[in-house]
Amino acid sequence: MKAAVLRALGKPPRFGEFPDPKPSQGEVIVHVKAASLKNIDKMMASGSHYESHTKFPVVCGIDGVGILDDGTRVFCGGSRPPYGMMAERTVVSRTWCLPIPDGIDDVTAAALPNPALSSWLSLVWRAQLKRGETALILGATGVAGKLAVQIAKHLGAGRVVAAGRNEQVLRTFERPRRRRDHSSRPIG
Repeated sequence: MKAAVLRALGKPPRFGEFPDPKPSQGEVIVHVKAASLKNIDKMMASGSHYESHTKFPVVCGIDGVGILDDGTRVFCGGSRPPYGMMAERTVVSRTWCLPIPDGIDDVTAAALPNPALSSWLSLVWRAQLKRGETALILGATGVAGKLAVQIAKHLGAGRVVAAGRNEQVLRTFERPRRRRDHSSRPIG
């Protein structure tokens, strides 16, 4: 099969042939449709992540979207080394496969979980945001930041303050301002 194969830390992976995966007990073959390239993937390939690869060759990619042999479309991660998600096929534990709702395309489904979890965990676990509190979202114009704004609203924040570098994106968060009618105000 074709895959993004890493042969040494600090070197870019190369597109090439890699042996087909064979599932063990409790594992399934995933026919990969999309895998996002994230900072963790780059760090693991460079050797700067605490879980960087130690045996080579290895296929890159920690998570992605694919189809199981029974036709179920899933988001999954945790491929058994040396397999990764940047390949035609990978092998994962069945318990790491989450069905994807219809209406979400493969690319979006592959790209969304990491920034969404980053945003959700920051608000729920770290900040412990309570209903009615104010949430300040720094970096609100990036993917994780935009999701954090929506998640804070969903969690019941009384007010969400968005700060970021992209003014155009920040304007999308503004509420329409109510127009005041001054025509009945006395003059003088």
